[in-house]
Amino acid sequence: MQDLASATWTQAAMRGIACKCPRCGKGKLYAGFLTLRPSCDQCGLDYAFIDAGDGPAIFIIMIAGFIVVGSALVVEIKYQPPFWVHAALWIPLILATTLLPLRSMKSLLIALQHHHKASEGQLIEQNRE
Repeated sequence: MQDLASATWTQAAMRGIACKCPRCGKGKLYAGFLTLRPSCDQCGLDYAFIDAGDGPAIFIIMIAGFIVVGSALVVEIKYQPPFWVHAALWIPLILATTLLPLRSMKSLLIALQHHHKASEGQLIEQNRE
């Protein structure tokens, strides 16, 4: 059997972008839009270690904000359209740049978390003499 823990960084990133299991790359990661499965249906990896937190949302907000605000400024300066045109243009763009990449960004961070064996920080007691 192939050693499942020996994925390279690029393999881990590709598994993450594809929303697949970070260990085997075959099982599905999600049961819903952002709801994780309890474990991989192919290799049995328990997904209890996963804690992506707000990281994916922050990355997406920063990237989408740069795209949308930059585009809105360019359109406003060049064309000065009425506000309803801004709403018609930017609301769909905001939805597209935030909701579409959110699953992939979350699973990418999960895959990199698994690849680097990230865990909760712990204090190490030092012997004081």
